[in-house]
Amino acid sequence: MQVIKLDHTNEFTPGQMARFFLVEDSPFFKIINFNLDAGVTFPVHSHDLDGELSILVLEGEGFFLGDNNMEMQAREGDILRSEIREPHGVRASTKMRILVTIAPPI
Repeated sequence: MQVIKLDHTNEFTPGQMARFFLVEDSPFFKIINFNLDAGVTFPVHSHDLDGELSILVLEGEGFFLGDNNMEMQAREGDILRSEIREPHGVRASTKMRILVTIAPPI
């Protein structure tokens, strides 16, 4: 078992995205905390692999992004779930903290 303290990764970089690997050595899943400053976009991308991912909005608000300019409102407590092959991204309207879980890890 392991307890991960998310308050230890509550750091922002002006005009950028900060990344904190919380679990990176598991063969079963990966957890990453991304902190996006207001106005920052985590570009739409996909991976040529089988698997799934979730994106949980820990704090702030913005949009989940997808293929063909798709946007869905993303607020604190919202979770996006998708196939890892499906294009996905995030744009922050305010300072935004997201928790990404990938299974199996890439």
